[in-house]
Amino acid sequence: MPFFRSDEQLQQLGTEILEKTWAEFPALQQHQIALSWLVYDAPVIVNTGGAISPEEFWKYPIRGFSYRGDERIYPASVVKLFYLVAIHEWLEGGMIPPSTELDRAIRDMIVDSSNDATGLVVDVLTGTTSGPELPPGPFETWKQQRNIVNRYYKSLGWEELEAINVNQKTWGDGPYGRERAFLGELMDNRNMLTTNAITRLLHTIVGGIAVSSERSQQMMSLLSRTLNPPEDSGDENQVIGFLGEGLPSNARIWSKAGWTSQVRHDAAYIEIPERPPYILVVFIEGKAHSQNKKILPFISASLVTAMDMK
Repeated sequence: MPFFRSDEQLQQLGTEILEKTWAEFPALQQHQIALSWLVYDAPVIVNTGGAISPEEFWKYPIRGFSYRGDERIYPASVVKLFYLVAIHEWLEGGMIPPSTELDRAIRDMIVDSSNDATGLVVDVLTGTTSGPELPPGPFETWKQQRNIVNRYYKSLGWEELEAINVNQKTWGDGPYGRERAFLGELMDNRNMLTTNAITRLLHTIVGGIAVSSERSQQMMSLLSRTLNPPEDSGDENQVIGFLGEGLPSNARIWSKAGWTSQVRHDAAYIEIPERPPYILVVFIEGKAHSQNKKILPFISASLVTAMDMK
């Protein structure tokens, strides 16, 4: 059972939004999109600053809808959300020492989606480094270490995390040496996530129970986006061409986007005055669609319209 309850109204609205999207973008196949959507009805239990204990938080029923929400998909930079929570868990538990340089890397990983910064965060999380290929024995030890983040998420016992893989760095040109060997000849060890898994993790951050209330607030501050990014920010702004572009000007958004030549994804928590807050996670696959900056804003705007009409 998912952590949210399926809702007839959201099912109808979500299905209508998907059908509108396929009509608007007929080349987009039904298997090239995955979507998860949570709606927070009053009393809203998110952005409380951690006023609710984790035990209480999980008791609140949340309405949701998902389409292919359990399908494993390459997440691109959305995986950085998982490294963000893990690094805060390590810091909170004293497993690693804090440092100014690590803080800089955490910030750049989320705010700018820097792959170089993510590489440092993964190194610190796992005690591994990139480099030349290793002999079999040391490589086995290295692989065991690199999987520590996977083991952490499995330890949470969430059904949504059973099928995920979060053990790879993110790249510009791609992996070399031991990193390429670890990826597998057919890249079968790639990072893989589902929109439901991402939705649940984002739900805990927004709810103030990811690691601690204070650390959840720190994560939220990094995820906050302006709906009017500077003109010179290009693709790196994570708003233009993503869910934020489809929002009214009075909305607020906290998000993490991801894109490659093959995928275009976004995961966002959104607040709009006079409407219930919500989480929306949308994954788009396919080379032609990954370069299309209109699909995610269309879905986002369609959802806002649907919420106005309900």
